[in-house]
Amino acid sequence: MPVTPTFPGVYIEEVPSGVRTITAVATSITAFIGSATRGTVNEPFTINSFADYERTFGGLALDSTMSYAVRDFYLNGGSQAIIVRVNNGGRAAAITLPANGSPPGSALILEAASVGGWGNRLSALVDHETKDKDDQKLLFNLTISEEKGAVEKFLNVSVDPANPRYLPRVLEQSSTLARVRKSGGQFQVPSVRPRETFTIGSPPSSPPQRIPAPVPADGQGSDGNALSSAQFIGPGLEGAKQGLFALEKADLFNLLCLPPFSLTSDMTSDVLSKAEAYCSKRRAMLLVDPPNSWTNKTAARTEFVATTGVIGSTSKNAALFFPRLRQPNPLRDNQLEEFVPCGAVAGIFARTDASRGVWKAPAGQEANLIGVPALSVSLTDDENGELNPLGLNCLRSFPVIGRVVWGSRTLDGADRLASEWKYIPVRRTALFIEESLYRGTKWVVFEPNDEPLWAQIRLNVGAFMQNLFRQGAFQGKTPREAYFVKCDKETTTQTDINLGIVNILVGFAPLKPAEFVIIKIQQMAGQIEV
Repeated sequence: MPVTPTFPGVYIEEVPSGVRTITAVATSITAFIGSATRGTVNEPFTINSFADYERTFGGLALDSTMSYAVRDFYLNGGSQAIIVRVNNGGRAAAITLPANGSPPGSALILEAASVGGWGNRLSALVDHETKDKDDQKLLFNLTISEEKGAVEKFLNVSVDPANPRYLPRVLEQSSTLARVRKSGGQFQVPSVRPRETFTIGSPPSSPPQRIPAPVPADGQGSDGNALSSAQFIGPGLEGAKQGLFALEKADLFNLLCLPPFSLTSDMTSDVLSKAEAYCSKRRAMLLVDPPNSWTNKTAARTEFVATTGVIGSTSKNAALFFPRLRQPNPLRDNQLEEFVPCGAVAGIFARTDASRGVWKAPAGQEANLIGVPALSVSLTDDENGELNPLGLNCLRSFPVIGRVVWGSRTLDGADRLASEWKYIPVRRTALFIEESLYRGTKWVVFEPNDEPLWAQIRLNVGAFMQNLFRQGAFQGKTPREAYFVKCDKETTTQTDINLGIVNILVGFAPLKPAEFVIIKIQQMAGQIEV
Protein backbone atom coordinates (compact mmCIF):
# COMPACT_ATOMS: atom_id res chain seq x y z
CA MET A 1 0.00 0.00 0.00
CA PRO A 2 1.20 3.60 -0.52
CA VAL A 3 3.45 4.93 2.22
CA THR A 4 3.39 8.42 3.73
CA PRO A 5 6.93 9.79 4.02
CA THR A 6 7.41 11.59 7.33
CA PHE A 7 11.12 11.28 8.04
CA PRO A 8 14.20 11.40 5.83
CA GLY A 9 15.21 7.89 4.87
CA VAL A 10 14.40 4.90 2.71
CA TYR A 11 10.85 3.62 2.31
CA ILE A 12 9.76 0.27 0.86
CA GLU A 13 6.54 0.05 -1.12
CA GLU A 14 5.23 -3.19 -2.65
CA VAL A 15 3.59 -2.66 -6.04
CA PRO A 16 0.97 -5.23 -7.17
CA SER A 17 2.05 -7.14 -10.26
CA GLY A 18 -1.47 -7.71 -11.57
CA VAL A 19 -0.88 -11.46 -11.79
CA ARG A 20 -3.87 -13.51 -10.65
CA THR A 21 -3.24 -17.11 -11.60
CA ILE A 22 -6.22 -18.97 -13.06
CA THR A 23 -6.28 -22.54 -11.79
CA ALA A 24 -7.56 -25.30 -14.05
CA VAL A 25 -10.57 -27.09 -12.58
CA ALA A 26 -10.93 -30.86 -12.33
CA THR A 27 -12.36 -32.55 -15.42
CA SER A 28 -13.56 -36.00 -14.35
CA ILE A 29 -15.43 -35.68 -11.05
CA THR A 30 -18.34 -38.05 -11.62
CA ALA A 31 -21.72 -37.83 -9.91
CA PHE A 32 -23.83 -40.97 -9.38
CA ILE A 33 -27.48 -40.88 -8.29
CA GLY A 34 -29.37 -44.03 -7.30
CA SER A 35 -30.30 -46.44 -4.55
CA ALA A 36 -27.85 -47.83 -2.00
CA THR A 37 -27.99 -50.17 0.98
CA ARG A 38 -27.27 -47.42 3.48
CA GLY A 39 -26.09 -43.82 3.73
CA THR A 40 -27.67 -40.40 4.11
CA VAL A 41 -30.47 -39.73 1.63
CA ASN A 42 -30.43 -36.73 -0.74
CA GLU A 43 -27.03 -35.52 0.40
CA PRO A 44 -24.00 -35.50 -1.94
CA PHE A 45 -21.07 -37.41 -0.45
CA THR A 46 -17.58 -37.38 -1.96
CA ILE A 47 -15.60 -40.61 -2.18
CA ASN A 48 -12.17 -41.43 -3.61
CA SER A 49 -12.28 -45.21 -3.88
CA PHE A 50 -14.70 -48.11 -3.94
CA ALA A 51 -13.59 -48.89 -0.38
CA ASP A 52 -15.02 -45.48 0.60
CA TYR A 53 -18.28 -46.47 -1.09
CA GLU A 54 -18.41 -49.78 0.79
CA ARG A 55 -17.84 -48.09 4.15
CA THR A 56 -20.41 -45.37 3.61
CA PHE A 57 -23.05 -46.90 1.32
CA GLY A 58 -22.73 -50.63 1.97
CA GLY A 59 -21.03 -51.94 -1.19
CA LEU A 60 -22.62 -54.06 -3.91
CA ALA A 61 -26.33 -54.81 -3.63
CA LEU A 62 -28.65 -56.67 -6.01
CA ASP A 63 -31.23 -53.88 -5.96
CA SER A 64 -28.64 -51.12 -6.45
CA THR A 65 -27.50 -50.63 -10.04
CA MET A 66 -25.55 -47.61 -8.81
CA SER A 67 -23.28 -49.85 -6.73
CA TYR A 68 -22.18 -51.81 -9.82
CA ALA A 69 -21.65 -48.59 -11.79
CA VAL A 70 -19.43 -47.15 -9.04
CA ARG A 71 -17.47 -50.42 -8.94
CA ASP A 72 -16.87 -50.22 -12.71
CA PHE A 73 -15.91 -46.56 -12.41
CA TYR A 74 -13.03 -47.36 -10.09
CA LEU A 75 -12.06 -50.54 -11.95
CA ASN A 76 -11.51 -48.44 -15.07
CA GLY A 77 -9.45 -45.64 -13.57
CA GLY A 78 -11.96 -43.33 -11.87
CA SER A 79 -10.68 -40.94 -9.22
CA GLN A 80 -13.20 -38.79 -7.37
CA ALA A 81 -16.94 -39.41 -7.30
CA ILE A 82 -19.97 -37.76 -5.73
CA ILE A 83 -22.68 -40.15 -4.53
CA VAL A 84 -26.30 -39.13 -3.99
CA ARG A 85 -28.48 -41.82 -2.44
CA VAL A 86 -32.21 -41.62 -3.15
CA ASN A 87 -34.86 -43.73 -1.47
CA ASN A 88 -38.56 -44.44 -1.90
CA GLY A 89 -40.33 -44.80 1.44
CA GLY A 90 -37.60 -46.50 3.45
CA ARG A 91 -37.70 -46.59 7.27
CA ALA A 92 -34.99 -46.46 9.89
CA ALA A 93 -34.78 -49.15 12.57
CA ALA A 94 -35.02 -48.01 16.21
CA ILE A 95 -33.58 -49.14 19.55
CA THR A 96 -35.51 -48.34 22.74
CA LEU A 97 -33.45 -47.95 25.94
CA PRO A 98 -35.79 -47.55 28.97
CA ALA A 99 -34.81 -45.89 32.24
CA ASN A 100 -35.18 -47.43 35.70
CA GLY A 101 -38.60 -46.84 37.24
CA SER A 102 -39.69 -44.45 34.49
CA PRO A 103 -42.79 -44.52 32.33
CA PRO A 104 -42.32 -45.78 28.73
CA GLY A 105 -42.45 -42.27 27.31
CA SER A 106 -39.19 -41.36 29.03
CA ALA A 107 -37.14 -44.00 27.26
CA LEU A 108 -34.16 -43.02 25.13
CA ILE A 109 -34.86 -44.01 21.52
CA LEU A 110 -31.99 -44.38 19.08
CA GLU A 111 -32.50 -44.64 15.32
CA ALA A 112 -30.25 -46.05 12.63
CA ALA A 113 -28.19 -43.28 11.04
CA SER A 114 -30.02 -43.82 7.74
CA VAL A 115 -33.06 -45.62 6.44
CA GLY A 116 -32.79 -49.21 5.29
CA GLY A 117 -32.99 -52.80 6.41
CA TRP A 118 -29.34 -52.68 7.44
CA GLY A 119 -30.41 -50.98 10.69
CA ASN A 120 -32.16 -54.16 11.84
CA ARG A 121 -28.70 -55.60 12.57
CA LEU A 122 -27.93 -52.92 15.19
CA SER A 123 -27.91 -53.35 18.96
CA ALA A 124 -27.00 -51.12 21.90
CA LEU A 125 -25.37 -51.77 25.29
CA VAL A 126 -25.47 -49.34 28.26
CA ASP A 127 -23.35 -49.33 31.42
CA HIS A 128 -22.88 -46.83 34.25
CA GLU A 129 -19.15 -47.25 34.87
CA THR A 130 -18.48 -43.56 34.28
CA LYS A 131 -16.00 -41.06 35.67
CA ASP A 132 -18.67 -39.20 37.65
CA LYS A 133 -20.44 -41.05 40.49
CA ASP A 134 -22.62 -38.15 41.67
CA ASP A 135 -26.30 -38.48 42.49
CA GLN A 136 -27.55 -36.80 39.32
CA LYS A 137 -27.34 -40.07 37.40
CA LEU A 138 -26.88 -38.33 34.05
CA LEU A 139 -23.71 -39.98 32.68
CA PHE A 140 -23.48 -43.39 31.04
CA ASN A 141 -21.45 -45.34 28.50
CA LEU A 142 -23.06 -46.40 25.22
CA THR A 143 -21.86 -49.13 22.87
CA ILE A 144 -23.53 -49.49 19.46
CA SER A 145 -22.78 -52.60 17.41
CA GLU A 146 -23.68 -53.87 13.97
CA GLU A 147 -23.87 -57.62 13.53
CA LYS A 148 -20.69 -58.72 11.76
CA GLY A 149 -19.83 -55.05 11.34
CA ALA A 150 -18.62 -51.94 13.11
CA VAL A 151 -18.62 -51.37 16.88
CA GLU A 152 -18.74 -47.83 18.31
CA LYS A 153 -18.25 -47.00 21.98
CA PHE A 154 -19.03 -43.61 23.51
CA LEU A 155 -17.81 -43.02 27.07
CA ASN A 156 -19.24 -40.57 29.60
CA VAL A 157 -22.09 -39.31 27.43
CA SER A 158 -24.95 -37.46 29.06
CA VAL A 159 -28.66 -36.73 28.73
CA ASP A 160 -28.02 -33.20 30.06
CA PRO A 161 -28.08 -30.62 27.20
CA ALA A 162 -25.58 -28.46 29.11
CA ASN A 163 -23.00 -31.24 29.23
CA PRO A 164 -20.18 -31.12 26.65
CA ARG A 165 -20.80 -34.83 26.03
CA TYR A 166 -24.51 -34.39 25.28
CA LEU A 167 -25.46 -37.62 23.54
CA PRO A 168 -27.33 -36.26 20.46
CA ARG A 169 -24.40 -34.01 19.52
CA VAL A 170 -21.85 -36.76 20.12
CA LEU A 171 -23.70 -39.22 17.89
CA GLU A 172 -24.27 -36.66 15.11
CA GLN A 173 -20.57 -35.84 14.90
CA SER A 174 -18.96 -39.17 15.73
CA SER A 175 -21.28 -42.06 14.89
CA THR A 176 -21.90 -43.69 11.52
CA LEU A 177 -24.46 -46.10 12.97
CA ALA A 178 -27.08 -44.30 15.07
CA ARG A 179 -28.75 -41.01 15.99
CA VAL A 180 -31.10 -39.90 18.75
CA ARG A 181 -34.69 -39.77 17.50
CA LYS A 182 -36.14 -36.36 16.71
CA SER A 183 -39.73 -35.19 16.94
CA GLY A 184 -40.76 -31.84 15.53
CA GLY A 185 -37.14 -31.02 14.87
CA GLN A 186 -36.19 -31.53 18.54
CA PHE A 187 -34.17 -34.36 20.06
CA GLN A 188 -36.26 -36.63 22.27
CA VAL A 189 -33.98 -37.10 25.29
CA PRO A 190 -35.36 -38.17 28.71
CA SER A 191 -34.33 -36.41 31.90
CA VAL A 192 -32.67 -39.52 33.31
CA ARG A 193 -30.12 -41.88 31.80
CA PRO A 194 -31.16 -45.30 30.48
CA ARG A 195 -30.70 -48.29 32.73
CA GLU A 196 -27.83 -50.72 32.33
CA THR A 197 -28.34 -53.50 29.82
CA PHE A 198 -26.83 -56.36 31.81
CA THR A 199 -28.21 -59.49 33.40
CA ILE A 200 -26.92 -61.19 36.53
CA GLY A 201 -25.56 -64.69 36.12
CA SER A 202 -26.88 -67.46 38.32
CA PRO A 203 -24.90 -68.57 41.44
CA PRO A 204 -22.56 -70.04 42.57
CA SER A 205 -20.30 -67.26 41.21
CA SER A 206 -19.52 -64.68 43.90
CA PRO A 207 -20.03 -61.88 43.29
CA PRO A 208 -22.68 -62.71 40.68
CA GLN A 209 -21.35 -62.32 37.14
CA ARG A 210 -22.66 -59.42 35.01
CA ILE A 211 -23.56 -60.68 31.55
CA PRO A 212 -24.03 -58.12 28.73
CA ALA A 213 -27.54 -58.14 27.30
CA PRO A 214 -27.55 -55.74 24.31
CA VAL A 215 -30.89 -54.29 23.26
CA PRO A 216 -31.58 -55.21 19.61
CA ALA A 217 -33.20 -52.98 17.01
CA ASP A 218 -36.97 -53.29 16.60
CA GLY A 219 -36.73 -54.86 13.13
CA GLN A 220 -38.78 -52.07 11.53
CA GLY A 221 -35.98 -50.90 9.24
CA SER A 222 -37.00 -51.07 5.57
CA ASP A 223 -35.40 -50.34 2.21
CA GLY A 224 -38.71 -49.05 0.91
CA ASN A 225 -40.22 -49.49 -2.54
CA ALA A 226 -38.54 -49.57 -5.94
CA LEU A 227 -37.34 -46.23 -7.26
CA SER A 228 -39.29 -44.21 -9.78
CA SER A 229 -38.94 -40.86 -11.54
CA ALA A 230 -40.53 -39.15 -8.52
CA GLN A 231 -37.40 -39.69 -6.41
CA PHE A 232 -35.26 -37.91 -9.03
CA ILE A 233 -37.36 -35.06 -10.43
CA GLY A 234 -40.60 -35.15 -8.45
CA PRO A 235 -42.56 -32.01 -7.48
CA GLY A 236 -40.76 -29.82 -4.96
CA LEU A 237 -37.42 -31.60 -5.23
CA GLU A 238 -35.68 -28.75 -7.04
CA GLY A 239 -36.60 -26.21 -4.38
CA ALA A 240 -35.67 -28.64 -1.60
CA LYS A 241 -32.39 -29.57 -3.34
CA GLN A 242 -33.19 -33.26 -3.33
CA GLY A 243 -33.03 -36.06 -5.89
CA LEU A 244 -31.22 -34.90 -9.01
CA PHE A 245 -31.03 -31.39 -7.59
CA ALA A 246 -29.16 -32.53 -4.47
CA LEU A 247 -26.10 -31.85 -6.64
CA GLU A 248 -26.78 -28.15 -6.02
CA LYS A 249 -25.00 -28.77 -2.72
CA ALA A 250 -21.91 -30.04 -4.57
CA ASP A 251 -19.36 -27.48 -5.69
CA LEU A 252 -18.32 -29.16 -8.95
CA PHE A 253 -19.01 -32.26 -11.01
CA ASN A 254 -18.08 -32.94 -14.64
CA LEU A 255 -19.86 -36.19 -15.52
CA LEU A 256 -23.27 -37.47 -14.46
CA CYS A 257 -24.30 -41.14 -14.37
CA LEU A 258 -27.90 -42.20 -13.76
CA PRO A 259 -28.01 -46.01 -13.59
CA PRO A 260 -31.50 -47.50 -14.15
CA PHE A 261 -33.90 -48.40 -11.37
CA SER A 262 -33.03 -52.11 -11.63
CA LEU A 263 -30.70 -54.44 -13.56
CA THR A 264 -33.43 -55.23 -16.08
CA SER A 265 -35.06 -51.80 -16.44
CA ASP A 266 -34.19 -48.46 -18.06
CA MET A 267 -33.85 -44.94 -16.78
CA THR A 268 -36.93 -43.03 -17.89
CA SER A 269 -36.71 -40.42 -20.63
CA ASP A 270 -38.22 -37.67 -18.46
CA VAL A 271 -35.44 -38.06 -15.90
CA LEU A 272 -32.76 -38.14 -18.63
CA SER A 273 -34.21 -35.05 -20.30
CA LYS A 274 -34.24 -33.13 -17.02
CA ALA A 275 -30.74 -34.35 -16.20
CA GLU A 276 -29.44 -33.18 -19.59
CA ALA A 277 -30.84 -29.69 -19.00
CA TYR A 278 -29.30 -29.64 -15.53
CA CYS A 279 -25.92 -30.74 -16.92
CA SER A 280 -26.04 -27.90 -19.44
CA LYS A 281 -26.62 -25.49 -16.59
CA ARG A 282 -23.74 -26.92 -14.53
CA ARG A 283 -21.30 -27.27 -17.45
CA ALA A 284 -21.18 -31.06 -17.15
CA MET A 285 -21.83 -34.05 -19.42
CA LEU A 286 -24.51 -36.73 -19.05
CA LEU A 287 -23.52 -40.31 -19.90
CA VAL A 288 -26.60 -42.11 -21.19
CA ASP A 289 -27.03 -45.90 -21.04
CA PRO A 290 -28.67 -47.95 -23.81
CA PRO A 291 -32.19 -49.28 -23.12
CA ASN A 292 -32.56 -52.92 -22.20
CA SER A 293 -34.51 -53.59 -25.41
CA TRP A 294 -31.52 -52.81 -27.63
CA THR A 295 -30.56 -56.44 -28.17
CA ASN A 296 -29.14 -55.97 -31.66
CA LYS A 297 -28.00 -53.33 -34.11
CA THR A 298 -31.38 -52.98 -35.83
CA ALA A 299 -33.24 -52.36 -32.57
CA ALA A 300 -30.62 -49.85 -31.47
CA ARG A 301 -30.72 -47.93 -34.75
CA THR A 302 -34.51 -47.89 -35.00
CA GLU A 303 -35.20 -46.85 -31.41
CA PHE A 304 -32.32 -44.37 -31.30
CA VAL A 305 -33.73 -42.51 -34.28
CA ALA A 306 -37.33 -42.78 -33.04
CA THR A 307 -36.55 -41.47 -29.54
CA THR A 308 -33.98 -38.87 -30.66
CA GLY A 309 -31.15 -40.40 -28.68
CA VAL A 310 -33.37 -41.76 -25.85
CA ILE A 311 -33.57 -38.39 -24.07
CA GLY A 312 -35.96 -36.96 -26.65
CA SER A 313 -33.66 -34.33 -28.15
CA THR A 314 -30.21 -33.79 -29.51
CA SER A 315 -27.73 -32.53 -26.94
CA LYS A 316 -24.15 -31.32 -26.99
CA ASN A 317 -23.88 -32.12 -23.27
CA ALA A 318 -24.80 -35.81 -23.45
CA ALA A 319 -23.38 -38.95 -25.02
CA LEU A 320 -24.80 -42.45 -25.38
CA PHE A 321 -22.79 -45.70 -25.41
CA PHE A 322 -24.04 -49.06 -26.77
CA PRO A 323 -24.24 -51.99 -25.95
CA ARG A 324 -24.46 -53.04 -22.30
CA LEU A 325 -21.67 -54.95 -20.55
CA ARG A 326 -21.69 -58.64 -19.66
CA GLN A 327 -19.88 -59.11 -16.35
CA PRO A 328 -19.76 -61.68 -13.54
CA ASN A 329 -22.02 -60.79 -10.63
CA PRO A 330 -20.26 -61.58 -7.31
CA LEU A 331 -23.62 -61.65 -5.54
CA ARG A 332 -24.92 -64.42 -7.82
CA ASP A 333 -22.02 -66.86 -7.80
CA ASN A 334 -20.21 -64.87 -10.54
CA GLN A 335 -22.82 -65.66 -13.16
CA LEU A 336 -22.63 -63.37 -16.20
CA GLU A 337 -25.25 -60.63 -16.24
CA GLU A 338 -25.81 -57.44 -18.18
CA PHE A 339 -24.85 -54.10 -16.63
CA VAL A 340 -25.08 -50.54 -17.90
CA PRO A 341 -21.80 -49.06 -19.22
CA CYS A 342 -21.97 -45.53 -17.78
CA GLY A 343 -19.72 -46.24 -14.78
CA ALA A 344 -17.01 -47.99 -16.81
CA VAL A 345 -17.10 -45.28 -19.51
CA ALA A 346 -16.82 -42.54 -16.87
CA GLY A 347 -13.78 -44.35 -15.47
CA ILE A 348 -12.20 -44.35 -18.93
CA PHE A 349 -12.92 -40.62 -19.22
CA ALA A 350 -11.08 -40.07 -15.92
CA ARG A 351 -8.19 -42.35 -16.92
CA THR A 352 -7.75 -40.59 -20.26
CA ASP A 353 -7.92 -37.14 -18.67
CA ALA A 354 -5.18 -38.07 -16.21
CA SER A 355 -2.83 -39.55 -18.80
CA ARG A 356 -3.50 -37.46 -21.92
CA GLY A 357 -5.75 -34.53 -21.04
CA VAL A 358 -9.42 -33.66 -21.48
CA TRP A 359 -8.77 -32.77 -25.14
CA LYS A 360 -7.94 -36.42 -25.97
CA ALA A 361 -10.92 -38.50 -27.11
CA PRO A 362 -11.70 -41.18 -24.47
CA ALA A 363 -11.82 -43.87 -27.14
CA GLY A 364 -9.51 -46.12 -29.13
CA GLN A 365 -7.18 -48.96 -28.23
CA GLU A 366 -6.11 -47.23 -25.01
CA ALA A 367 -9.74 -47.00 -23.86
CA ASN A 368 -10.00 -50.66 -22.93
CA LEU A 369 -12.82 -51.76 -20.63
CA ILE A 370 -11.36 -53.43 -17.54
CA GLY A 371 -13.38 -56.15 -15.82
CA VAL A 372 -15.60 -56.66 -18.86
CA PRO A 373 -15.18 -60.16 -20.36
CA ALA A 374 -17.95 -59.68 -22.93
CA LEU A 375 -20.49 -57.28 -24.42
CA SER A 376 -24.22 -57.93 -24.70
CA VAL A 377 -24.11 -57.29 -28.47
CA SER A 378 -21.15 -58.04 -30.72
CA LEU A 379 -20.93 -55.48 -33.54
CA THR A 380 -19.17 -55.73 -36.88
CA ASP A 381 -17.46 -52.86 -38.70
CA ASP A 382 -20.44 -52.45 -41.04
CA GLU A 383 -22.91 -52.37 -38.15
CA ASN A 384 -20.70 -49.86 -36.36
CA GLY A 385 -20.72 -47.83 -39.57
CA GLU A 386 -24.52 -47.59 -39.45
CA LEU A 387 -24.64 -46.36 -35.85
CA ASN A 388 -21.66 -44.01 -35.71
CA PRO A 389 -23.00 -41.42 -38.21
CA LEU A 390 -26.10 -41.09 -36.03
CA GLY A 391 -24.03 -40.05 -32.99
CA LEU A 392 -24.35 -43.40 -31.21
CA ASN A 393 -21.03 -44.47 -29.68
CA CYS A 394 -20.25 -48.16 -29.91
CA LEU A 395 -18.38 -50.44 -27.56
CA ARG A 396 -16.45 -53.03 -29.56
CA SER A 397 -14.63 -56.28 -28.97
CA PHE A 398 -11.47 -56.93 -31.00
CA PRO A 399 -9.11 -59.89 -31.00
CA VAL A 400 -6.06 -59.37 -28.75
CA ILE A 401 -7.10 -55.77 -27.96
CA GLY A 402 -10.22 -56.78 -26.02
CA ARG A 403 -13.25 -54.64 -25.23
CA VAL A 404 -12.82 -50.93 -25.99
CA VAL A 405 -14.78 -47.71 -26.40
CA TRP A 406 -14.97 -47.14 -30.16
CA GLY A 407 -16.82 -43.86 -30.51
CA SER A 408 -16.56 -40.31 -29.21
CA ARG A 409 -19.55 -38.29 -30.35
CA THR A 410 -22.11 -36.29 -28.44
CA LEU A 411 -25.85 -36.70 -28.98
CA ASP A 412 -25.47 -33.63 -31.20
CA GLY A 413 -22.93 -35.53 -33.28
CA ALA A 414 -25.03 -36.96 -36.10
CA ASP A 415 -23.47 -36.16 -39.47
CA ARG A 416 -26.61 -34.49 -40.79
CA LEU A 417 -26.63 -31.99 -37.89
CA ALA A 418 -23.19 -30.63 -38.82
CA SER A 419 -22.73 -29.43 -35.24
CA GLU A 420 -19.57 -27.72 -34.05
CA TRP A 421 -19.99 -29.81 -30.86
CA LYS A 422 -19.92 -33.10 -32.73
CA TYR A 423 -17.09 -34.62 -30.72
CA ILE A 424 -16.92 -35.32 -26.99
CA PRO A 425 -13.34 -34.02 -26.46
CA VAL A 426 -14.16 -30.73 -28.20
CA ARG A 427 -17.22 -30.18 -26.02
CA ARG A 428 -15.45 -31.22 -22.81
CA THR A 429 -12.49 -28.96 -23.57
CA ALA A 430 -14.86 -26.02 -24.00
CA LEU A 431 -16.65 -26.85 -20.73
CA PHE A 432 -13.29 -27.14 -18.97
CA ILE A 433 -12.15 -23.72 -20.21
CA GLU A 434 -15.51 -22.13 -19.41
CA GLU A 435 -15.56 -23.44 -15.83
CA SER A 436 -11.92 -22.51 -15.20
CA LEU A 437 -12.39 -18.96 -16.48
CA TYR A 438 -15.72 -18.60 -14.65
CA ARG A 439 -14.00 -19.37 -11.36
CA GLY A 440 -10.71 -17.68 -12.17
CA THR A 441 -12.10 -14.26 -13.12
CA LYS A 442 -14.33 -13.62 -10.11
CA TRP A 443 -11.79 -11.07 -8.92
CA VAL A 444 -12.76 -8.81 -11.86
CA VAL A 445 -16.19 -8.04 -10.35
CA PHE A 446 -16.41 -4.41 -9.08
CA GLU A 447 -12.93 -3.50 -10.36
CA PRO A 448 -12.62 -0.14 -12.23
CA ASN A 449 -13.70 -0.92 -15.80
CA ASP A 450 -10.94 0.64 -17.90
CA GLU A 451 -7.76 -0.20 -19.77
CA PRO A 452 -5.67 -1.16 -16.67
CA LEU A 453 -8.29 -3.81 -15.82
CA TRP A 454 -8.49 -5.02 -19.41
CA ALA A 455 -4.72 -5.39 -19.53
CA GLN A 456 -4.78 -7.50 -16.36
CA ILE A 457 -7.53 -9.69 -17.83
CA ARG A 458 -5.55 -10.21 -21.05
CA LEU A 459 -2.46 -11.07 -18.99
CA ASN A 460 -4.10 -13.65 -16.75
CA VAL A 461 -6.46 -15.28 -19.24
CA GLY A 462 -3.67 -15.30 -21.82
CA ALA A 463 -1.31 -17.03 -19.39
CA PHE A 464 -3.93 -19.70 -18.74
CA MET A 465 -4.52 -20.32 -22.44
CA GLN A 466 -0.79 -20.32 -23.15
CA ASN A 467 -0.29 -23.04 -20.55
CA LEU A 468 -2.93 -25.18 -22.27
CA PHE A 469 -1.27 -24.55 -25.63
CA ARG A 470 2.06 -25.77 -24.24
CA GLN A 471 0.33 -28.95 -23.05
CA GLY A 472 -0.93 -29.61 -26.58
CA ALA A 473 -4.59 -28.78 -26.03
CA PHE A 474 -5.04 -26.78 -29.26
CA GLN A 475 -4.33 -26.95 -32.96
CA GLY A 476 -1.65 -24.71 -34.41
CA LYS A 477 2.12 -24.35 -34.34
CA THR A 478 2.10 -20.94 -32.66
CA PRO A 479 -0.07 -19.31 -29.98
CA ARG A 480 -1.49 -16.98 -32.63
CA GLU A 481 -2.80 -19.98 -34.56
CA ALA A 482 -4.04 -21.77 -31.43
CA TYR A 483 -5.98 -19.20 -29.40
CA PHE A 484 -6.72 -15.54 -28.81
CA VAL A 485 -7.82 -13.38 -25.87
CA LYS A 486 -9.42 -10.05 -26.60
CA CYS A 487 -10.55 -7.51 -24.01
CA ASP A 488 -10.28 -3.86 -25.00
CA LYS A 489 -12.34 -0.89 -26.14
CA GLU A 490 -13.57 -2.89 -29.12
CA THR A 491 -15.14 -5.64 -27.01
CA THR A 492 -16.25 -3.29 -24.23
CA THR A 493 -17.85 -0.11 -25.53
CA GLN A 494 -18.66 2.99 -23.52
CA THR A 495 -22.26 1.82 -23.33
CA ASP A 496 -21.06 -1.47 -21.81
CA ILE A 497 -18.97 0.48 -19.30
CA ASN A 498 -21.98 2.58 -18.37
CA LEU A 499 -23.94 -0.63 -17.81
CA GLY A 500 -21.17 -2.12 -15.66
CA ILE A 501 -20.23 -4.76 -18.25
CA VAL A 502 -16.79 -5.96 -19.30
CA ASN A 503 -16.68 -8.31 -22.28
CA ILE A 504 -13.90 -10.87 -22.62
CA LEU A 505 -13.62 -12.74 -25.91
CA VAL A 506 -11.67 -16.01 -25.81
CA GLY A 507 -11.23 -18.23 -28.86
CA PHE A 508 -9.40 -21.51 -29.33
CA ALA A 509 -8.73 -24.01 -32.12
CA PRO A 510 -9.81 -27.39 -30.71
CA LEU A 511 -8.18 -30.69 -31.45
CA LYS A 512 -10.54 -33.06 -33.22
CA PRO A 513 -10.10 -36.83 -33.14
CA ALA A 514 -8.84 -38.73 -36.19
CA GLU A 515 -12.06 -40.69 -36.50
CA PHE A 516 -11.34 -42.12 -39.94
CA VAL A 517 -7.86 -43.17 -41.02
CA ILE A 518 -7.56 -43.52 -44.80
CA ILE A 519 -4.47 -45.18 -46.24
CA LYS A 520 -4.00 -44.83 -49.99
CA ILE A 521 -1.93 -47.50 -51.70
CA GLN A 522 -0.73 -47.17 -55.26
CA GLN A 523 1.15 -49.69 -57.36
CA MET A 524 4.28 -48.34 -59.00
CA ALA A 525 4.82 -49.47 -62.58
CA GLY A 526 8.57 -49.08 -62.33
CA GLN A 527 11.38 -46.75 -61.47
CA ILE A 528 12.31 -44.12 -63.99
CA GLU A 529 15.72 -42.58 -63.58
CA VAL A 530 16.10 -39.02 -64.80
